[in-house]
Amino acid sequence: MTDQKSLFGGCLIEPPPTEGIKYAGSKLKLLPQILELADRTGAKTVLDGFAGTTRVSQAFAKRGYRVICNDIAVWSEVFGKCYLLNRRERSAYADLIEHLNGQKPIDGWFTEHYGATPNDTAKPAAELKKPWQAHNTRKLDAIREEIDNLSLSEVEKTVALTSLILALDRVDSTLGHFVSYLKDWSPRSFNELQLKVPRVFVNTENHEVTRQDILSPITERVDLAYFDPPYGSNNEKMPPSRVRYASYYHVWTTIIQNDRPKLFGKAMRRTDTSDKVAATVFEEFRRNPVTNRFMAVEAIERLIEQTPARWIILSYSSGGRATADELNDVLQQHGSVLEIMELDYKRNVMAEMKWTNDWTRDAETSNREFLFLLEKTDAVDGVHADECEVAMPLA
Repeated sequence: MTDQKSLFGGCLIEPPPTEGIKYAGSKLKLLPQILELADRTGAKTVLDGFAGTTRVSQAFAKRGYRVICNDIAVWSEVFGKCYLLNRRERSAYADLIEHLNGQKPIDGWFTEHYGATPNDTAKPAAELKKPWQAHNTRKLDAIREEIDNLSLSEVEKTVALTSLILALDRVDSTLGHFVSYLKDWSPRSFNELQLKVPRVFVNTENHEVTRQDILSPITERVDLAYFDPPYGSNNEKMPPSRVRYASYYHVWTTIIQNDRPKLFGKAMRRTDTSDKVAATVFEEFRRNPVTNRFMAVEAIERLIEQTPARWIILSYSSGGRATADELNDVLQQHGSVLEIMELDYKRNVMAEMKWTNDWTRDAETSNREFLFLLEKTDAVDGVHADECEVAMPLA
């Protein structure tokens, strides 16, 4: 990583190495800033509420925090258990991964629906637009069947499944999601599927991995919560399914569950990721007809209100379905905004600090990313936040 200057003085924290798939919501480039804000609070326990590929949870765990890793996606839960519940060295899984790599390829369900052979003249060109070449889906079919046949512990199974997904991500022919596939095969899709032991690490803290709606009651108090909601598109003419993470990563769900679901559409999506089924309020692009406020903003407000944490770090993308003014009002009403960071992705560095309402003007332009550090007004057992001593002075 290039040397990045911190607005707090000195250099930004060098994040520990993390691992994950190609992901539209990845916060890999924001890890230095997220860790910087978190460390300044003096927190010991962290809730990662929208964990995704768990890169942020992995980084928190490696920094010594006790982590509650949560996401509604089953594949995210598997990643979380693989990395955060593991207490063995990587070498302990070498024999398992070698065994899985040795499976003889078979023609199975995944090859039937998600595999194709280049230049297959017997099929229409449209049928050749698949996420993987058939030589790799045949290995997928064999390996996935063998994982279920083995007597594996919970963590061992999640290590095997994580290894399989990471390997498939290295040989796919997609733009990083599964709602459409490339017309021409990507160069990497010609490579052979080869599993590797995930970069697991020995955990000493008692981390937790949960899979629940983040708006359901959160019972365990934490010092800090990090939220990166899947903001819906600002384009009111765009169907919301186009930004729903359930549809983007439906194949990972099927590989984890191995349930051979009913499929639909050219991308062969699971029926439970259809527009009418897979809705999430954070990706909702409409206004509440009663309050005339964006439903996504109301969900964020509810989330902030009910989270039992003193500090909250919130990620916000200006391309999301929330106006800067409305979100700013929510933040100001529910605590003290201690820091606002604006990220410049083109330069891959933190652009500048923002204060009070200044950030809203810049949020009107596209591709802006902000991080907010909020200290809740009612954060600590009913005591007003202003009366609480902050572990590290916040300038």
